[in-house]
Amino acid sequence: MADDGRNQGRRPDPDALLALADKDRRGKLTVFLGMAPGVGKTYAMLSRARRLKADGVDIVVGLVETHGRSETAALLEGLEVLPRSRMAHRGRMLDAFDLDGALARRPKIIIVDELAFSNPEGSRHPKRHQDIAELIEAGINVWTALNIQHLESLADLVADITGVSVRERVPDTVLSRADEVLLVDLPPSELLERLKEGKVYLPDNAARATDRFFRLGNLTALRELALRRTADRVDDQMVDYLRQNAIEGPWAAGERLLVCVGPDELSEKVVRAASRLASGLNAAWIVVSIERADQATATRAGLERIDQIFHLAEQLGAETRHVIGADFVEEILKLARREHATQIVIGARPRSLWRRFVSPSLPDALARRAGGLSLHLVTAEGEAVAAGPRPKPLSWRSSRLRRAAWVAPGLVAVTTGIGVGIDRLMHLPNISLLYLVAVLCAAVTGGYTAALLAAALSALAYNFFFIAPLYTFTIASPHEVFAVLAFLAVAVIAGGFASRIQRQSETAQVRATALQSLYEFSRKLAGTGKSDDAIWATVSQLQASLRRNVVLMVPEADELRLAAAWPPDAELDVTDMAAARWTHGKREKAGQGTGTLPNSRFEFRPLLGPNGVVGVCGVETAGAVLDLHEERVLAAILDQTTLALDRARLLKESVAQAARLEGERYREALLSSLSHDLKTPLATITGAVTSLRELGGRMDAESRDDLLQSIEEEGSRLNRFVANLLDMTRVEAGTLKPSQDWVDVADVVQSAVERIRRQAPGHAIETGIAADLPLIEADGVLLGQVLFNLLDNAVKYGGDSPVHVYARRDGQAVLISVTDLGRGIPSEDLERIFEKFYRRTKGDGRAPGTGLGLSIARGFVEAMNGTIHAESPAIRKKGTRIVIRLPLPDETRRKEE
Repeated sequence: MADDGRNQGRRPDPDALLALADKDRRGKLTVFLGMAPGVGKTYAMLSRARRLKADGVDIVVGLVETHGRSETAALLEGLEVLPRSRMAHRGRMLDAFDLDGALARRPKIIIVDELAFSNPEGSRHPKRHQDIAELIEAGINVWTALNIQHLESLADLVADITGVSVRERVPDTVLSRADEVLLVDLPPSELLERLKEGKVYLPDNAARATDRFFRLGNLTALRELALRRTADRVDDQMVDYLRQNAIEGPWAAGERLLVCVGPDELSEKVVRAASRLASGLNAAWIVVSIERADQATATRAGLERIDQIFHLAEQLGAETRHVIGADFVEEILKLARREHATQIVIGARPRSLWRRFVSPSLPDALARRAGGLSLHLVTAEGEAVAAGPRPKPLSWRSSRLRRAAWVAPGLVAVTTGIGVGIDRLMHLPNISLLYLVAVLCAAVTGGYTAALLAAALSALAYNFFFIAPLYTFTIASPHEVFAVLAFLAVAVIAGGFASRIQRQSETAQVRATALQSLYEFSRKLAGTGKSDDAIWATVSQLQASLRRNVVLMVPEADELRLAAAWPPDAELDVTDMAAARWTHGKREKAGQGTGTLPNSRFEFRPLLGPNGVVGVCGVETAGAVLDLHEERVLAAILDQTTLALDRARLLKESVAQAARLEGERYREALLSSLSHDLKTPLATITGAVTSLRELGGRMDAESRDDLLQSIEEEGSRLNRFVANLLDMTRVEAGTLKPSQDWVDVADVVQSAVERIRRQAPGHAIETGIAADLPLIEADGVLLGQVLFNLLDNAVKYGGDSPVHVYARRDGQAVLISVTDLGRGIPSEDLERIFEKFYRRTKGDGRAPGTGLGLSIARGFVEAMNGTIHAESPAIRKKGTRIVIRLPLPDETRRKEE
């Protein structure tokens, strides 16, 4: 088929390609969708399964409920049915789907009936659709069945149509992610006929179902819902195909909904209505809740209600946001512009004409300022639903009323006494200002209720004590009536402002305290580079902030290790560990309050770093979910902890990398030494041996002796090099164990000097040994090797000047120094000369030796409990002195004492 060029230059949608790649990795989900029980979903599944089984496909039945229908049960013959697991539930044993058995069997296709079913308590997942999700994630294809009334977004609509509230519900995302949706349809009249014939329920149950759910109108409406949802699913699949293949399509791209909710009953209906609207438009949608910046959310019940609404929205496939701001309309429009929303969905309730005049509603304000955005209003049926949690009526048990009952009268009484006293001393025409101060004080100490009560009492007291006729509530002059009313209005307004400022101050104080706590915690984490310190700091901070038991686990060799807990003696049982491992392996929440192992005492959350899970945090909820404030605190602390643990990991890896680089440098230095210090003597030996073999008979005796002497010298050189390597290996391996014998330092020095003179016969070496030098406990062989290495270095780098060796006593130690008068060593290199393979170049640029002599010397001296260091310049601003300090034995000290 020739390309007409319309799609040239267009690229497939990246998101669509990523979704396609994800589907190729996972198993496939096929949903047999029906309008109601009895339409034949299970029958259709098993019939199709038998055909595939006959074609040799590996298909098994994990779980099928026949509900006593003989024709359905007959289809199970010839199919492999996996055994069910037995679970104890409320004193009786139940048959349950064996998820682990299905994962172990791992067929190509497995049939798991009744998608909306709830598992028995104690199962890994509370819902069957979560079992199916795990099977799909393992790469197993799943067939299942679902009735349309079990979709979460249709729950309120189905209840309105049928009058029956469906308890078992499935998130709409399960159906939207299905790879294939097969509609099993049956005319409502035929379904009612099957019901009367007893092919759906037993006679008694069938009669009750006909009276309540199975009515012609109900079934017709449910059938329409099933057909519409299937059509929407087919349309979604078509759009995905067009986008994956970069084909121009007629779809309306770019639709995005912004749904506004609050802690009220209407918000749940708003979310369900928005879900249906988003499904029909194939649009993404965001659910947002806005909290005032100057005050906290009213009650804990309100916070829990927001949590429930957000959880419902996430189940239906929405994103959730929580925004803090002072102007609700401005914050909604700002978020809509930032998220490129095209439509706003919000709940609206009937309002009286007076309330409309006094304060416009949020939908009205949005309609005036939306500026091109579509606005959808979802209204409440029957009695109006308040826009927020209704305040409880004041009663004497209310703390606000009790405080106002003694604060307001007390302040008014004190103010009246002060006013009467002042009035007797002097006449003040504006004495009412004192009562205004009382109202403000009442607002600050007792809130708005106390302010209102104080304003009313102040008006009465001012009238009674200061407006003629005195000591009556009668007002003689009309202007005094106006003064009292004006005073009352000013007092109410001022009291309202004062109480509001007080609430804002309290809210700001709470938030500032939380912010300061997080700031101090982040500083504490920033100052530590060890993961253990960060872990214990995190556990302490979480316990102090949430007042709950906390555990923190870290991966170690593909297993989880309990790194810290509060209380410190906390232990995890089998269920807790299973939930923690699930969180680590699946990178998702598990445990209490989640869809995986909810019987665990803890809610586990993964700490996701750039390179995977760096830890798992468990918070003991004890059945009480975290409110929004606690969620924010927990998220902030875990984010900081993740960064700290990842930083500690990087620091550890950088140290290991530095060690590897250092090892690589040593390896290169060793290879360089081997290539030079082995090649040169070997070449000399090989040349001498070759000359002796080929020309030995024609050489005179002196020439042969010279060649043999060269062979001997180079062989000794090789022997020293190999000995140095072996000594260095012993020092690094920690296997060097020097003997503790009585050693005469003078003898060791003389022996080392004689040995170096044989190697360098023309070099002057001067010695100076104190006469009263005591014996020391040391290894004479090692000490002699140290002195020989020092003398060898001094000869190599000291030029033609003589080398000086001195030995003397210094307090409770013996000092041995070797000094040359060469170029000296820069101060920054005085420690480096003791490193392995470090070599200083001579004046001609060459670096003689292997760079092991001084490193071996330090290892030997420290093994004998001594110290060694370098000094440069040593004499007259040139030269180098190496000083060895060996302690005197305890016995010598005791004798002297």
